[in-house]
Amino acid sequence: MIEARNLRKCFGKVVAVDDVSFRAEDGQITGLLGPNGAGKTTTLRMLYTLLQPDSGEMTVDGIDPRREPLAVKRRLGVVPDSRGLYDRLTARENVRYYGELHGLDRAAIDTRLQELIRVLDMGDFIDRRTQGFSQGQRVKVAIARAMIHDPRTVLLDEPSNGLDVMSTRALRGYLQELRREGRCVVLSTHIMQEVAALCDRIVIIARGRIAAEGTADRLLAQSGASTLEDAFVKLIGSDEGLLA
Repeated sequence: MIEARNLRKCFGKVVAVDDVSFRAEDGQITGLLGPNGAGKTTTLRMLYTLLQPDSGEMTVDGIDPRREPLAVKRRLGVVPDSRGLYDRLTARENVRYYGELHGLDRAAIDTRLQELIRVLDMGDFIDRRTQGFSQGQRVKVAIARAMIHDPRTVLLDEPSNGLDVMSTRALRGYLQELRREGRCVVLSTHIMQEVAALCDRIVIIARGRIAAEGTADRLLAQSGASTLEDAFVKLIGSDEGLLA
């Protein structure tokens, strides 16, 4: 479970995140929905210890990332906005390297890797260098790398960007499986179809602040809209975020 309370982050005079609070439960997919530049990525980066908040509190499974960053990293699987693969390594070597960083022994890595290759359908490219990979292949490697240590909490920053229809369907199926396993999944996106298909709860962020949160039905009722797309526009008070 993730709890964020009154998070604030500024870059110079620019307020990127302003008093953001939300809760992501185990066994659910929580969507951070908002236009580009809304503060979604900054919020996630604070949760996985890449950035320090200027103020506010946060916990991952009851652990404060600022006080125990290594303990939080062990519990988190992170698929960042920049996939960050090592292009000279094969997909298998990329994933294995992260397993070693998490302190897993070779046998544990091999067992876990074989399961991820099967689930993510990576057999055709697992031993190829990642340079030249398609977006779908890169996302699969990034997910396998994030999941190699079997984390209970998973953060994904716009993972479907650039994916074709079949890769998007496969990604959604995998995220639904993580939910069935009781994991806490936080998904940052600006794609309405993704939110409607996946998210149990939705946190709408606009201009660094929480504009609304709740289930899809609650947001529809709150906005008086008939679709999530229309609800989103009404709740953020603008049509500037309607990107997909």
